[in-house]
Amino acid sequence: MAGYLSDDDHVRISAAVSAAEAHTSGEIVTILTRRSDGYADVALAWSVLVAFTAIVVLSLFPDFYLGLLDRVTGSWANEWTPGEIFALAAGVGIIKFVAMLLLQLWQPLKFWLIPSPIKSARTRARALTCFKVGAERRTQIRTGILIYLSMSEHRAEIVADETIAQLVGSTDWEQAMAAMLAHIRDGRIADGMIAAVEKVGEVLALHCPRSDDDVNELPDRLIEV
Repeated sequence: MAGYLSDDDHVRISAAVSAAEAHTSGEIVTILTRRSDGYADVALAWSVLVAFTAIVVLSLFPDFYLGLLDRVTGSWANEWTPGEIFALAAGVGIIKFVAMLLLQLWQPLKFWLIPSPIKSARTRARALTCFKVGAERRTQIRTGILIYLSMSEHRAEIVADETIAQLVGSTDWEQAMAAMLAHIRDGRIADGMIAAVEKVGEVLALHCPRSDDDVNELPDRLIEV
């Protein structure tokens, strides 16, 4: 994925992770993604709703719309048969369905139409999937933690492995999240990730201080998916 961060930003984030891990046995993984889901089902749902609504409106005001169609086509008081009316309703529904699908190819509109709870739930689900693949139980004492940022949804998640989750309350993660979003809202994505890494590092250093035999078990580099 290109366009969000420069090579220098990647170096800065990796350096921040390394610095944070210097004081803790915890392992920080950072992931940046363009979006967490394709939301094809939501796009289809909106298209079906628009098509259904158009057919319902046509059925409620048939005289108005049939008369309007007669005027547009230049027909003289055309006598509509039931078959023609059904065909017209089907045609209107298909046109509205396809048109709504095409409109949602414009990503800003598509994501604006997605209900906020759905975006939050799917961002969380994708973060958990990435955590299970990239960090969960991949450290010796289960101290992996994921900082996940999804740009299109404007959502972020912090997911902790078992050992850390038992020690750290949600307030600490909320503070790290707030520090990250304060920068990201102003378009400073790398600064936001670094701020989150620093806050998470402080929490990990307090609850999981670095041991003498600690080794780096997970990559420090930012992962873009």
